[in-house]
Amino acid sequence: MTATKLTLSDYLALEEVFEGRREFVDGEIIEMPSESPQNVLISLFLLAQFLQIVPLQQLRRMDTELVVAGRVRIPDLLVLSQELATVLLASGRSTITAEMPAPLLAVEVVSPGKASEDRDYRFKRAEYAARGIPEYWIIDPIQGQVRVLLLVDGLYESVDYRGSDCVVSSLFPQLKLTVEQLLQVGRGE
Repeated sequence: MTATKLTLSDYLALEEVFEGRREFVDGEIIEMPSESPQNVLISLFLLAQFLQIVPLQQLRRMDTELVVAGRVRIPDLLVLSQELATVLLASGRSTITAEMPAPLLAVEVVSPGKASEDRDYRFKRAEYAARGIPEYWIIDPIQGQVRVLLLVDGLYESVDYRGSDCVVSSLFPQLKLTVEQLLQVGRGE
């Protein structure tokens, strides 16, 4: 017996309540493992930093689906434009569809394991670029770096930051944050 794959429309029409986090990839609902305490602390710390410069209504953390290239992802942190925040609120579901404006920034915190690395560094990089997300950050506690990717002519150009480097955001230049600050939080320091 062959399992029937869902279309994106089928997935978005589901009214089931799911326990935990899940993404929709290649016609299948993929249950995502629980986040590590380190990743939770890093994303919370980053959310607190953004709250100082971005209105609360424009921030989402591990709770908003993002339709990209026929898949549905759940980034660790999103910064929305005011227009997208308004449209999303009116939609009645925390899902950013292809018809909506792209988020300004998507952030992923890499979990241990090859599958997570491939997903964040390879697949999501291509998907987020195709979706037109102007800035994408990959925070990698394992490699001790933050990769900031800027969308230029439809492709991402990246800069890696380590240690005491200040993470530079073209969209949020007022954000003053070093890689070490992010990673220390994840280590509980």
